Parts: sequence; C-alpha cells; structure tokens
Amino acid sequence: MGTSEDRVGAPVTWDPVQYRRFAAERRQPFDDLLALCRQVPGGTVVDLGCGSGELTAELHRRLGAADTLGIDRSAAMLAEVPAGVEGLHFAEGDIAGFDGPPVDLVFANASLHWMGDHPALLRRLRDTVRPGGQLAFQVPANFDHPSHTLARSVASEPPFLEALGGELPADRGGSVLAPGAYAELLYGLGARPPLVRLQVYGHELASTAEVVEWVRGTLLTPYREMLGEEGYERFVTAYRRRLLGELGDRSPYFYGFARILCWASF
Repeated sequence: MGTSEDRVGAPVTWDPVQYRRFAAERRQPFDDLLALCRQVPGGTVVDLGCGSGELTAELHRRLGAADTLGIDRSAAMLAEVPAGVEGLHFAEGDIAGFDGPPVDLVFANASLHWMGDHPALLRRLRDTVRPGGQLAFQVPANFDHPSHTLARSVASEPPFLEALGGELPADRGGSVLAPGAYAELLYGLGARPPLVRLQVYGHELASTAEVVEWVRGTLLTPYREMLGEEGYERFVTAYRRRLLGELGDRSPYFYGFARILCWASF
C-alpha cells in the first residue's frame, strides 16, 4: 500500500496484545495527565485515540462524567473495550475529523502526535470545548532516541526502502512541537494560564532487546502494514541488530522516555 497514516489516517492493524506488553509503563503518563484535569460531575468527555478503552473507563469513573465517548480508528483495539459501564460509549472513527458537539473535556493520551499541523489541530480542538471546559493531551517527545531514529535509518536502506515504494511512514517527531510552543498556542487560544510540562519517564526494562518489543506495539506498526508480515519480520530483525549495536546488549536497560503533558481551561 502507499503511505500509512496509522490510527488516525489510512487503516493500520494495531495489535492490542503487543500494545499491552508494557501497560503498566504506559499508564503512568495517563495518570499524570488525568491528575491535571478538574472533575466534571455530570459532564461530557471525549477520549481521542482511546485504544482498547480500559483507561477511558478509568477516566470516566474518576472524573464523575455522565457521558464519555472513546474514539479510535482501530477496530482491533475497539474489539477489546469494556462493556456495560453506564454512560461509557465507544465509536470507530478518525480522530483527526472530530468536530464536536462541544464537551466539558477533550482528552488525548498519546494520540495527537499521529496527526500533523498541531497549530491547526489545536485550534480545531479548542472549538470542541465548551466555555469553562478543558483540553488535556500528552504526546511523546522521544523521537531523537535511537529507538526511533534507527527505525527510519534502517527503513531508508535497501531492501526496505524499495519494499516501501520509496516512501517511509510519516516522521511523527516532525509533528510534535516544543513545550514552549504548546504553551504559547494554548495561551493564544484563550487558556489562562496553560499548563505544559516536559517529563522524562524512566522505565527499567529487562534488557535492551525489550525496547524492540516496546516499539513493536506503537512506532513500528505502520511498517508492518506497509511491508507485510514476512517483510516486516526481516525489518524488525535488521532493526534489532542495529539497535543492540547502538545501545549495547544490557540487562537491565534504563529506557528514558520523554513526554509533553498539556492542560488548558478556556
């Protein structure tokens, strides 16, 4: 196929089992982002890029919302969502096209980096927040780590570049802005004051090789779609060899993962 647009563009097959391998490590940024949000008793919440929905259910419960909608493009992820929770709903859809109706909280945990043009994106999301409502999002800021840069480096070489038709998946690091830029954008949209925080989450993994398993659940997913299963496994083997050569084969391995957390009330 052509260029892959991941969870918010052209369909990509996400693997809930692989994604959950590091569920505990992935949860901490969610908890920290949620802690920035005010309660919305009886209010409405939208979770953009909800994945398999366990954290959406937690968001719904802890904020006291009457109605929470989780939206994700991956049918595989949505097949795993919790059922039977009053006021909690899920829908398959492209979160890039979300345009309301306005709600009390728009929440996006590790999903907005899959979209480009963040100034335009935030202006659009601002319009989906009610007066006095909140916008909260968290994006990775780890794109200069070898776990990310080496994926593109390997994909840029033969035979993978040819197998990809000369087109690499979009560089998501090019979408993410500096923390100060997010603060200025949110202030310009009416947040008084915005809260923006850069935080490095330290994950002690069993070994350097575990980094490969981490990115197989997220970053490498578009490569799987574009290369097919056989080509993808060859790609992962080459990527693993390069990554271990760069980082060393260490046990345990400290994986420092930077993220930007943003909260605004309008």
